[in-house]
Amino acid sequence: MTDSSKIFEEMNDRSREVFRRVVESYLDTGDPVGSRTLTRSLSESVSAATIRNVMQDLEYLGLLDSPHVSAGRVPTQMGLRMFVDGLLEVGDLDTGDREKIDATLGNNSGDVGAMLDSVSTALSGVTQGASLVLAPKHEAPIKHIEFVSLAHDRALVVLVFADGHVENRLFTPPLGQTPSSMREAANFLNAVAEGRTLSELGSAVKQEIAKRRQEIDSLARDMVENGLALWADGEEQPERLIVRGRANLLGAEGNDEDLDRIRTLFDDLERKRDIADFLQLAEDGDGVRIFIGSENKLFSLSGSSLVVSPYMNADRKIVGAVGVIGPKRLNYGRIVPIVDYTAQLVGKLLSDRG
Repeated sequence: MTDSSKIFEEMNDRSREVFRRVVESYLDTGDPVGSRTLTRSLSESVSAATIRNVMQDLEYLGLLDSPHVSAGRVPTQMGLRMFVDGLLEVGDLDTGDREKIDATLGNNSGDVGAMLDSVSTALSGVTQGASLVLAPKHEAPIKHIEFVSLAHDRALVVLVFADGHVENRLFTPPLGQTPSSMREAANFLNAVAEGRTLSELGSAVKQEIAKRRQEIDSLARDMVENGLALWADGEEQPERLIVRGRANLLGAEGNDEDLDRIRTLFDDLERKRDIADFLQLAEDGDGVRIFIGSENKLFSLSGSSLVVSPYMNADRKIVGAVGVIGPKRLNYGRIVPIVDYTAQLVGKLLSDRG
């Protein structure tokens, strides 16, 4: 049992109700809640002085905080976590929200990227937060690989997959590359790559290089190994993370300090850092997960909250994730079913495509 759940078990009914009312009011308005306000909404008739004493006890326990000496209380991060774990009432998905998501996805083309872009746009529009959608890696077998020289310091690797999908990746080739070494590198890779997916190729190429090191020209070997480094990075390709609705966050925050934190978040997203960690957040748990403030390292500096859920392919393998990020006073009860429904819908659409 965690410290917060132990505290929750030991609280009496009055403390729980005061705590719940403070948190619900904060999530609704973003404002501190005072004792006089609470006396009008509690189920039992008690004085403002009694409520103040209860709130002081809750503050002592680390569940509430006072932004100013004379102000009311707001929940701490620990308080929000305890509320989410013990008191949050998750409603059914609103019919209007469902229809908006269904309508957006119903108009998508056969292209997975376009479909996921529509998902991200719909999610940010429905939740009025910023949406994050992590697209799956392309896992079809490779049909052909080719290197194309563009300049002495720039080259293109073209990957053609068995399902017709084509990817072009720009990279810096090793010094001294010649057309013949590039052809040799491509021939070597094509011999190893046939029938393998991109994620299977790395270990196979390393084993083959170790066995045939003396047969491969050093320049071609450098080219192959340089390509391997590119593909290793490619497992976290920037375009895999689709972010929509940044303006929603800027509009939701008021003071300069909050805006600075949101800009820090945007900077992280622009650099597309920790994409693998984003997916890990979803893989580590079953279904929808909620991260508040500094509970995850991805967005800890911005003090944001993240509601995230993985989605699966036809083989029930987790291949991506969808999430909503916003201020800590998100309407968690409404956001959770939206994220859950969207993740399940994306998984079904991907599975139906085969």
